[in-house]
Amino acid sequence: MTQLSPSILAADFAALGAQCAAALAAGADMLHFDVMDGHFVPNISFGVPVLESLHKTLPGAFYDVHLMISRPLDYVQPFAKAGAGCITFHLESESDAAATIAAIHAAGCKAGLSIKPGTPAQRVLPYLDELDLVLVMSVEPGFGGQKFQPGALDKLRMLRAECAARGLSPWLEVDGGVDETTAPGCARAGADLLVAGSAVFGRPDLAAAVAALKNL
Repeated sequence: MTQLSPSILAADFAALGAQCAAALAAGADMLHFDVMDGHFVPNISFGVPVLESLHKTLPGAFYDVHLMISRPLDYVQPFAKAGAGCITFHLESESDAAATIAAIHAAGCKAGLSIKPGTPAQRVLPYLDELDLVLVMSVEPGFGGQKFQPGALDKLRMLRAECAARGLSPWLEVDGGVDETTAPGCARAGADLLVAGSAVFGRPDLAAAVAALKNL
C-alpha cells in the first residue's frame, strides 16, 4: 500500500498539533515537515523549535523533515535532536552531498536526497546506495498549491528501475500537486510515499482525504 506523508505546511497553524494528530489518527504514516530559509527557496516556513514542540506533543510520530535550505549540513544535528526521523536535503544545495548523507546517518536519522523539477534524476545515482529516501519534486520547491509537473513520473520510473537493478529499496517519494487525480499515476510510476498538503489539510473531511490517497 502507498504510504502518505501529509505536508503540515498546508495545516492550520493555530491548531497544528490537533491537525497533525487527526491526520495520523486517520491513517497517515508520518508527517512531512517543510523547512524553508528564504534563500534556497523564496519563502520562509518554520524550523527547529516547531519540530521540538510537535515532537513533545506527538512523540510517537515519524517526522519526515525536508530541508529546502542552502546549507543543510549545518542543521543536521539540530533537527535530529528535535525529533526528525528522516532528514531530506536538496542535491542543488551548497552542502556536499556525501558529507551531508554521512552526517544524517551519524545523527541516527534516515537520509533522503531531493531534486527539483529541472534536475535530471541521473544525478542521484552516485548516492543511491547510501540513501533511505529519494524525493522527486513535482513542483518548484518553496510554495504549496502548485500544479503537478508530469515530468516527475519519468524520473520515478527511472529511479524505481535503477533501485530494482541494484537490489535497493529506498522510499521513492513525490511532492507537489499530489491529490486524488495525480496520486495514482505517481504510484504506478514507482512512488511508494506521497506528500500531500492541500489535498489533506485543505479538505473538509480530513479522514476521507487521507483514505482516498492511501487506498489507490
